[in-house]
Amino acid sequence: MTDQKKRNKQKKPRWKLLHQYYSYTGFYSFVGKSLLKAAIPILIFIVALICVHFFVIDIEDVLVYITDNFPPIGVLAVFFASESILGLIPPEIFIAWSGKSDHPEIYLAIIATLSYLGGIVSYFIGRGIASIPSVFVYLEVKMEKHIKNMRKWGGFLIIVGALLPVPFAISSIAAGIIKFPFGSYLLFGLLRFLRFFLYGVAIFGALQ
Repeated sequence: MTDQKKRNKQKKPRWKLLHQYYSYTGFYSFVGKSLLKAAIPILIFIVALICVHFFVIDIEDVLVYITDNFPPIGVLAVFFASESILGLIPPEIFIAWSGKSDHPEIYLAIIATLSYLGGIVSYFIGRGIASIPSVFVYLEVKMEKHIKNMRKWGGFLIIVGALLPVPFAISSIAAGIIKFPFGSYLLFGLLRFLRFFLYGVAIFGALQ
């Protein structure tokens, strides 16, 4: 057997090499820790919501009140601003709100699109930051971990941000700072729609 054939035989499949790389660089550990960190505030939020629902006021009444008294454009504007700036408000609140609207599927599609567009805004915020030396140096220290992880894992970190309950805006800003290819960012970010669909199915079912 020639040396070339031996090398081909011994060469590992690409998926094994990727798995090995992400294992060595701590990607799986990062995802696990991120889920744990995200799960704690989400659980606290759910418990608080349940307590409010049973002991203070019916949450469905609150959602109906918001739907009846606040124009949809205002609610959507608040959501878009949140998704563009660090994802400060849990998207689940707006998914639940859309479930109480007259056209829940349409509003769910709208907020999913706004979340995707908010991520794009965050990406360009990152690109803008990268072009301002004083701001870049400051945020490079503040976001050192996120930027370092984005350089290591790139698209997979965007996928994690799009699918899992971690701030998508932060991943998007980090992608912009390192000038991650915009076309690839748009492609990976499409998984944001899948997250909203799955959450919508779960929350709409719970509200029925």
